[in-house]
Amino acid sequence: MPDPTDPPSAPGAGAAAAAHRAPRPGSLAAVGTTAAPSWLSERLESGEHPDAVRAFRMAREQFIDGERIDMGRLAGRLGIDRTSLFRWVGNRDALLSEVLWSLAVPTLQQAEDAAAGRTGPDRVAAVLTSFASDLIRAPYFRAFLRREPARALRLLTTNESEIHRRYVATVRVLVLAELGEHPFDRAIDANDLAFVLVRVSESFTYADLISGDTPSAARARAAFDVVLRPGASS
Repeated sequence: MPDPTDPPSAPGAGAAAAAHRAPRPGSLAAVGTTAAPSWLSERLESGEHPDAVRAFRMAREQFIDGERIDMGRLAGRLGIDRTSLFRWVGNRDALLSEVLWSLAVPTLQQAEDAAAGRTGPDRVAAVLTSFASDLIRAPYFRAFLRREPARALRLLTTNESEIHRRYVATVRVLVLAELGEHPFDRAIDANDLAFVLVRVSESFTYADLISGDTPSAARARAAFDVVLRPGASS
């Protein structure tokens, strides 16, 4: 997730602002909510719930500013009670998940664009490495991880979370495009390879929360290369 305070000439500048817009049709960033929609994502995308959109945008602004999204405080800023807010956007986890994904969308878009011209395993690794690097460097995202580590891991990495399922679905589309349905002489299918790659990505992106280690996009890239070139050392 690029830093929204980056100057215009910096890589990724404007990506946070781009989160206000729908992803480019046909891009990797467009896969997520189609593959794993939620009640709230459907409300936000339908155009029929302006109150939900208003609450969501305010919550996202708070998140980017490094603030904890507090439902009571958010309701107060909106001039409504908590009951109305929950009716508009669901519970706090649901709102946080959509805020997090909305910021992942332009980050995925940027990662895909940065890998233009690459093909095959190299493109897969390049997209995933760029995405991991931006997550590791985004100050507001790291602030969230430090502030709520248990909730962050649950919302970002468990099989039940929309974010994790959207990320796996996105990587599956990338794998299918570059390596086909059964990569490496049918040694593995695209679904399983996508799951493995996402787990590698998560392991190095959230290393500080998982193992107390330092997050590293470079180490993630090395691991991606091993997974994506299984015959290279033989």
